[in-house]
Amino acid sequence: MKTITLIFAMAFSFIAKANDDKYIEVMSKNIDAVYKAQTADEIQKAVNAFDRIANAEKEKWEPLYYSAFGNIMLANRESDGAKKDSYLDLALSSIDKAKTIKPNDSEIVTMEGFIHMIRVTVNPAARGQEYSGKAFEAYQKALTINGDNPRALALMAQMEYGMAQFFKSPITSACATAAKAIEKFETSKPESQLAPMWGKGMTEDLKTKCK
Repeated sequence: MKTITLIFAMAFSFIAKANDDKYIEVMSKNIDAVYKAQTADEIQKAVNAFDRIANAEKEKWEPLYYSAFGNIMLANRESDGAKKDSYLDLALSSIDKAKTIKPNDSEIVTMEGFIHMIRVTVNPAARGQEYSGKAFEAYQKALTINGDNPRALALMAQMEYGMAQFFKSPITSACATAAKAIEKFETSKPESQLAPMWGKGMTEDLKTKCK
């Protein structure tokens, strides 16, 4: 009887590993696709794939995270305010679900801040006070959870730079935060094969504006 139980345990273990390997393979393919996407259609295709994976893998936070990331990228390309908000609504819905699976995760909270930051761009004069405050609050929370998170620092720098430009004030703080973010990008190591890796390029672009 013990032998039969052991055989079943080994069989289930093998199946579980095979499923995990397939999940990582499919996710990695689509993460690479969303990172390299050049058009809205390519981004949307990746988002659709992440949504299908999320529906099949209801205990996994990564497909929800990357679906949100893709929708933010789509929002960032959109000039129509209503359509931009629609993409951001989808992103926030995914992040809210991800938070229930993995509460108090620095990367997920950072993505929530990213959503708020892009909300500002719909109408900076009308939305700046509310959504910039929400974005800063999210980035600060993300850094409280993990002070070495380069993406939280990178987006904080972007937010500080945008605020400085809007109010025509010095960009000193934004440049200092960007420098710290780049340092963390250089030293941080991914927690897994599916861990977020984006953000360094845009931070380096921001740093070139610091003289």
